[in-house]
Amino acid sequence: MIYITGDTHGEYNDTVNRFAQMGLKKGDTVIVCGDFGFVGRIGGKHQYYLKKLAAEEYAILFVDGNHENFDMLETYPIVEYCGGKAHKIAENIYHLMRGQIFDIEGKRYFTFGGAYSIDKYMRKEGRSWWKQEIPTSEDYNEAADNLEKAGYKVDFVVTHTIPDSMIYRIGKNTDVHDAELTGYFEWLYRKLDFEKWFAGHWHINRCFDDRFYILYDDMIEVGG
Repeated sequence: MIYITGDTHGEYNDTVNRFAQMGLKKGDTVIVCGDFGFVGRIGGKHQYYLKKLAAEEYAILFVDGNHENFDMLETYPIVEYCGGKAHKIAENIYHLMRGQIFDIEGKRYFTFGGAYSIDKYMRKEGRSWWKQEIPTSEDYNEAADNLEKAGYKVDFVVTHTIPDSMIYRIGKNTDVHDAELTGYFEWLYRKLDFEKWFAGHWHINRCFDDRFYILYDDMIEVGG
């Protein structure tokens, strides 16, 4: 069975309790919509928690959010996973890279992480903030190549933040620093042939039109 949930932020107890409530078991997969937060500094508490998660019998997949240790994340090997590029964190934990399409249990997932940190001014570069949170031209080009090959048709979309129109629907305003990314997602939202879109980042649980899910601590079963 495959489940999708929102940000976990490296909070071990909250995360495993959330997973346990859904009865995750061997052979199941959970996808986190960014701000996974367990890939931290060597010797830090998150490394300890990561080892505990690596001992679980279910698979944990995640797109990157804006609160990831990207410097550490990029030290992990890039491998092919279910047809797309991923960082292999452990035997059961993979970071689904930007602009990829993964075939997981017969469904195609398009993934594109990243977002802007509005609290960047309170953070320290290389310790609590990383410039890699914002996608590069290479990320967008990778997405274009893969989506063109797929005929702009996928089953599910997994991102961290959301399109412009969805930002307005939750009563928020777009941010100039995030405009390229959220504008790109707005274009994709209108261009793509997809079944459901899942995102995190906004710390709310909302569903629009029975196909666009903004998740925080809710978990959605998507089959398998």
